[in-house]
Formats: sequence, structure tokens, C-alpha cells
Amino acid sequence: MKRLTRAGGGLSAAVSWAAAVVVAAAWVVPAGAQGPVVTRGEPADVGMSAGVLAGGVALYEEAIARGDLVGAVLLVAKDGKVVLHEALGWRDRARDIPMEPNTLFRMASNTKPVVATGIAMLVEDGELAYGDLVREHMPSWDNYRAGFINIGHLLSHSSGLRIPTLFLQPYMRPSAQHPDAPTLQLEAARFGPVGAEVAPGTSYSYNNPGYNTLGALVEMASGMQMDAYLDRELYTPLGMHDSYHHEIDEKMDGKLDRMSVVYYERDGEGGWAPGWTPGDPPQVPFVRASGGMISTADDYVIFCQMFLNGGVYDGRRYLSEESVELMTSPKIRTNPGSAGPASHYGYGWSVSAEGVFSHGGSDGTNAFVDPDRQMIVLVFTQTPRGNNPVGRFMELVYQAIEPGVVQ
Repeated sequence: MKRLTRAGGGLSAAVSWAAAVVVAAAWVVPAGAQGPVVTRGEPADVGMSAGVLAGGVALYEEAIARGDLVGAVLLVAKDGKVVLHEALGWRDRARDIPMEPNTLFRMASNTKPVVATGIAMLVEDGELAYGDLVREHMPSWDNYRAGFINIGHLLSHSSGLRIPTLFLQPYMRPSAQHPDAPTLQLEAARFGPVGAEVAPGTSYSYNNPGYNTLGALVEMASGMQMDAYLDRELYTPLGMHDSYHHEIDEKMDGKLDRMSVVYYERDGEGGWAPGWTPGDPPQVPFVRASGGMISTADDYVIFCQMFLNGGVYDGRRYLSEESVELMTSPKIRTNPGSAGPASHYGYGWSVSAEGVFSHGGSDGTNAFVDPDRQMIVLVFTQTPRGNNPVGRFMELVYQAIEPGVVQ
């Protein structure tokens, strides 16, 4: 089904008004099938213990006081109600600027579920298919090493690619043939001649170049830059007004000063040294898909709730229920040979043995979505190498669910 706003798929003047109404009506969701819109609530509203949740907050207060982390934003939502949203510590320690609930975070690999959603939307529009070989869209992938890699392989990190960096270095330089180099599409095309080191579909290996290739495919299929497509099809209609894809003020509606400093290393005096500060050059000089998203907990919880609602949010359908199921179901095991519970990767999401889908970002963000309990947990920091008590925090979140709530 074509979206009315998709590039190349809009209604032409030749399409009758009646036909337009029929197509538009297909995206109007019956009231009973909508699912909740994110609102504020109290723990008691959803059968959770405020006291136990407060114990989870205390874990982070103590971690920040010890210097294990610089700051954090914690959010817990259940049944569409945000019952915990706390900002702790600092977003800029040297300038004594506190972390705030609406602080903007570098989401790093939490970008991947969003890019995978863009792919799913284009699949539903008939512009792409999960079984499409990449070579069908990028001629440079038409060789014996890359020719059997398809879009589903890229989404599930089972492509066989083993390129260790985000992109091949150095980047392409501008030339008469490519005056705009480097770009996402040009750099993704360079992965093709490198190709797979193992047979596609046979093993899992987390791979950023694969997702950067997916971003290039979004651009090629939509006729738009990836960030513009995601903004039009997801962020703006969902109300995710603080979500962007490049750490440049003019591309962020002047909100750069709301971003947190990222702290990678200790400063030698027990504190943390800034590794990236708002105003520093972006890590990559163009929009990428392996990471690069900038967002807030308020925005990302809406994105997650859309998945809990089966692809619907606030009366509009973004994904079919089948696409949501496909993306959040196991595709390939990520821990083969482990004696512990099996973990898998789907299309853009990690999937636990219990059916919780989640993702983490290398700059310190974590998102967990539990369909059985209709619960979302976001733990956002920008101290990725700190001692983050996220495991114990998650235990307390589950303990906060009162008896009788868990199905």
C-alpha cells in the first residue's frame, strides 16, 4: 500500500478525489485498534510500586555520586503511561549544567531500529523487498563476494560482511564525477568490492557497514536523503520533534546546546574527560545509518510505543502488524554455543529468549521493550565506559510490577 506522502508515491492530479479518500481511509485506524498514546501517569495507575522504582532511581544517584557516571535520564512506561521520568547528574559537568528530562542524546546504535523501520515502510510501499539482493540496487555489489547478500541479511547482521570500521578509510574525495563526495550512497557502494568473508545467512556478526548500506538503500528507494525521509515518514507525524541525524546546530533547529557532553575516558583525577562536546565536528561528515541519531527519552518512548501498539500510534498506521512481528522476531542467534538463554537478532532489534526486544548504543543509551508486560524502559547516559547499574535497575523495574499484573 502506497503512503500518501512517500516520494514518488503521491497522488497525481489524475487520481480522482474518491480514490484519494479510499487510499487515505486505509491509514485511518479503528478506535479499538489504536493502542495507547504516551501520557503521564503514576505507578499505581499501572499496578507498579513507586517505592521499588524509587530504589532503582537511587541506584543511579549513588552511581553518579561515586563518579561511576556523569548523568542519566531514566524512563519507565507501562500501558502507555510514563510512570518514571528522572534526570540525574549533569549533561556538562565542567559547566555545572544539570541533566534534564529533555536533554538530547547521541543515540549511536539505537539508530538501527529506526533505520530498519524506514526499510520496513519502503517494503510495505513495494519499493524494496527483504529478499532483494543488494546488487539489484547497487551495481558495485554485483560480484562473487557480495552478490548473494540481501536486505534481510543486512538487517539481521548475517550478511557475512566483516568490515570493522563504519566506512572504508579514507573517504572519497570530491571529483569531477562525484563533486559531492563523500556521501552515504557513494561510501556504501565501496563495500561491495570488499564483500562477505563468510556465506550470507549462516552466522551473526554485528556490522555497522551493513546498516550504512541500508541507509543508502533508503535514500535510493525514497529519492530523499535518509534523515529527510525518516523525518517526513516517522518523526514529524509521530510528534518526535527532538529527533535528528547530524550534530550540527543548523540541522537541529538550533537545539545543539541541549545535547549532553559524551564522556569516554577518565581524566586522571577521578572524574571524566569530555570526549565529544556540543559544537565539536560530527564523527562522520555526512548522515549515516549505523548511528548518528540524536533524540530524547520523550521522543524515543513514542517510537517504542508505536511498536507495542502493533505499528499504530495516535490513529495512524506506520507499520503493519506483520512488519512489527517480522522485525521483532528471532532471525539469527547471537550467542551460539552459549549454555545460557538463547538471544537473537531480528530486523533492527535484539530479541531475548523471553521476547523482549531491545537495543543499545555505544555512547551509553539503552532501550528495552516488553510486549508481554506492555512496558518500555529507557536508560540514557553519555558515559558509555562507566559502571552503569542497568542490570540491577531492570531487576527492580520488574520487581515493581505488583502481583497479578504479569500475565
